[in-house]
Amino acid sequence: MTKTLIASKIKQPTFLPMTREEMDWLGWDRPDILLVSGDSYIDHPSFGIPLLGRVLTAHGYKVALVCQPDWKDTKDIEALGRPRLYAGVSAGALDSMLSHYTSFRKKRSDDAYTPGGKAGARPNRACIIYTNLIKKAFKGLPVVMGGIEASLRRISHFDFWTEKIRKTILMDSKADLLIYGMGERAMLEAADRLSEADEPSGATLRGINGTAFMGKIEDIPADAEVIELPSHQDILDDPQMLMKATLLLEEQVHYGKAWAIQKTDSRYVVITPPAIYLNTNELDWLYTLPFARLPHPSYDDKGRIPAAEMIEFSITSHRGCGGGCSFCSIAMHQGRHIRSRSKKSILNEAAGMNSHSHFRGSISDIGGPSANMWNAKCSVEREKCKRKSCLVPNICPNFKYDQKANLDLLKQTRNLDGIKHVRVASGVRFDLGLKDRTSLREIFKEFVGGQLKVAPEHISPEVLKHMRKPDLPVFESFLELFEVETKNAGKNQYVIPYLMSAFPGCTDADMRMLADWLKAKGWSPKQVQCFIPTPGTVATAMYYTGTTPDGERIFVAKTDAQRLKQHGILIPDATRDPRSIRYKDKQTKPEKNTKKDTSKDFKGNKKFKGKSKTEPFSKKNKKR
Repeated sequence: MTKTLIASKIKQPTFLPMTREEMDWLGWDRPDILLVSGDSYIDHPSFGIPLLGRVLTAHGYKVALVCQPDWKDTKDIEALGRPRLYAGVSAGALDSMLSHYTSFRKKRSDDAYTPGGKAGARPNRACIIYTNLIKKAFKGLPVVMGGIEASLRRISHFDFWTEKIRKTILMDSKADLLIYGMGERAMLEAADRLSEADEPSGATLRGINGTAFMGKIEDIPADAEVIELPSHQDILDDPQMLMKATLLLEEQVHYGKAWAIQKTDSRYVVITPPAIYLNTNELDWLYTLPFARLPHPSYDDKGRIPAAEMIEFSITSHRGCGGGCSFCSIAMHQGRHIRSRSKKSILNEAAGMNSHSHFRGSISDIGGPSANMWNAKCSVEREKCKRKSCLVPNICPNFKYDQKANLDLLKQTRNLDGIKHVRVASGVRFDLGLKDRTSLREIFKEFVGGQLKVAPEHISPEVLKHMRKPDLPVFESFLELFEVETKNAGKNQYVIPYLMSAFPGCTDADMRMLADWLKAKGWSPKQVQCFIPTPGTVATAMYYTGTTPDGERIFVAKTDAQRLKQHGILIPDATRDPRSIRYKDKQTKPEKNTKKDTSKDFKGNKKFKGKSKTEPFSKKNKKR
């Protein structure tokens, strides 16, 4: 039986320690667990390392953080002492290669997860570099890595930046364990196992659900269901084997029962079944943990952290996404099955924001991977579902959702004392919304802050099919309703559509079709993403193989010239960084804020100087 994640309340520091001074104040000689991250430390539940640190602390473990350490030296890693149990590694909220390079492999000049928004605070392939640093600093210490970078590289994968098939990141990094997906249960079990072991080692961690490790066939229970993936050599010999491996891994995550194994050279990557999803009570408990919702005090004089301001007063209502888009990593990382918090928990979190020194009454978002899947459920047993998407080519009759309940949640939150505005900012799934037009109309009228994000991605029927996205008539129906209701409400509101160029199967003719459609609408897009083949997705396998999942040959824009040409059909100056096009003209100079900031340092003392509340990027352009 799975152990509950919920722990009794333990007093936690205002911030988890990042310095020897903080550890001394807490009376620690060394931490039990050291967590290393490629992001700066923002104590907010939207960020994985702070969330995991709070969970482990709540269970009695001493957790310290090292964020954005010097990767050319071990001094930052060694500064807090050798951990008693293990070190955990994450590249951060984004894959480090995505953080550093544009769709056209140009170096980015900014990083939203770093003080001052400056690039260069983390290395390429951060999980590998950080693991190697820890192994060098602390001989024999078990190292556990996770987060999106490690999770999607757990088997052989295509690497866009070198245009090669790379082996599992476990072999490149020499980590003892890889946690894939959401890591609360696995991180806690790893700590419990090592704490209880007579002679703790990396082998102590084998067999935890939701993990992968380098092992052998005998490590799998004799009675287990096993999915054998094409070997690394098979994929090198036959590109189509990458598609097979990707689809099999997608099935393993979706069904949630089987082990998986992949031969790599003379060894094996062993992947346990996914971790049991957190239930509503456990999710509710997570958000009672004492997050400061602020960056660590050590960043006070280093400049604002853009990501911290974007999400400071947002609320996560659920995990998972039923969309199953072929280019998206959410279903492979969070899962397709929705797990939601209770209404009471969400209302309590919203009400609690009134005590925050920065809060001015506006909640920027209540949502998850999409805004309107809260409390959605599948009515069939997980292992019996054979669909790749709950919503495409049409909404599955077993996918149960209640848009009115979602609307009522927004209304009740807005009616709380001290709440002036509640917005929907995480993007609306328009095909779901259209199933309850009455509720959708009210969302348009009451909860759109001038701009509503949606993700049609394209309009070509063939491209949409490859993407696992709804057909164009569905989106056009949504737009029509939005325009009518916005006009009736007397508001000046706009739809901000996410669009994509150079997707596998997309031709120049498809891009011209999209350009003509936009021109007819009077739209001049500035938010077009050129497709980036990120590890682990079906779309990346399509890019590499030049085929659909069924083996049908398709055109793929692979050369820079082909990709630039498609992108330039929508964005004439396509040689510029698409991200700079999206952001540059939206930046504003920080305004002086003379209001006294009453935020507290790690000891609970009032410390912060005034901070500007001006946001450097328009919220409508927040990176997905």
